[in-house]
Amino acid sequence: MMKIFVNKKIKILFIGMIFSIVFFMLLSTLLLAFAVRNAAYYITICGVCMGVIILLLCYGYFREQHKIMESAILQITEYISGNKNVSFECDDEGELYRLFHEVNSLVTILNAHAEHEKSTKKFLRNTISDISHQLKTPLAALNIYNGLIQDEAKEKELPTIQEFSQLFEQELDRIESLVQNLLKITKLDAGTIILDKTLENVSELAENTRKHFLFRAGQEGKEICLSGNEEITLLCDRNWIIEAISNLVKNALDHTEKDGLIRIEWRAFTSIVQITVKDNGSGIHPEDLHHIFKRFYRSRFSKDTQGIGLGLSLTKAIVEAHNGTIEVDSTLGIGTSFTMNFLNPTKL
Repeated sequence: MMKIFVNKKIKILFIGMIFSIVFFMLLSTLLLAFAVRNAAYYITICGVCMGVIILLLCYGYFREQHKIMESAILQITEYISGNKNVSFECDDEGELYRLFHEVNSLVTILNAHAEHEKSTKKFLRNTISDISHQLKTPLAALNIYNGLIQDEAKEKELPTIQEFSQLFEQELDRIESLVQNLLKITKLDAGTIILDKTLENVSELAENTRKHFLFRAGQEGKEICLSGNEEITLLCDRNWIIEAISNLVKNALDHTEKDGLIRIEWRAFTSIVQITVKDNGSGIHPEDLHHIFKRFYRSRFSKDTQGIGLGLSLTKAIVEAHNGTIEVDSTLGIGTSFTMNFLNPTKL
């Protein structure tokens, strides 16, 4: 109880209230003791005055507290907005100032953690980038050596060596794809990529993607269909958006059986351009839906043994770099639909 009076302002408030009450009681007693004429009238006036004084004291105190709290809220808002140098004045005594002191300590700890996380991410990003760059040279050499082996095996008609060299080539392609995707993701994370945005025709982007996978789709007995208004345009970086759509189409092909259908659809709303990639494949297990955009995530339910778990993560990074969003809807055994939504400034 006595801790309350550590605060000087609370102490002044209570002293003022006690002094007003005591003064009123003494004055009332004197008026009654000396049988002053109209004593009741004067006592009433004194009581009103005492009440007004107490109200003024309370108003002054709570007005001051309100200013302090408003200042604290403003500081917290600034911190949330990104200003890491905020600090609460806590030179006075009392519970409120103890709270401010603890908040200052919390801000210091959060800033230290944020700085540590930032440096850790930077180190990890640089390390991944360095390793990826270092892998490029030996990969190129291995591809050359494997090509020579394939030529030699073909000339000397060595089917076993040809078979294994082809498998070796597939694995090299997977490693190269992993390296390229890692480099792209680290660049997007670092913010070192400046998007070269131009007004692009969405149907052309979709057709470009379809042509890229046309041979594979034909080999696997699958079909890629396009659907959308040919007049729809999108302000974007052409190469990166094609990369995002391509990753979704590749994912659809990977999880679709023979005679499967992959559809690339696009629509325009008042201020949004929507691009959707649908398939009638195996679908995604409900337990995986909240994790599929995580890097290197591999589902225990998936039959895909070739994927490296970076395609969807890269697609999400590309979409978000364009200030867009990506959603997924899937039903086991029926198919999956990925929808990318982009704000279209030209329509705002």
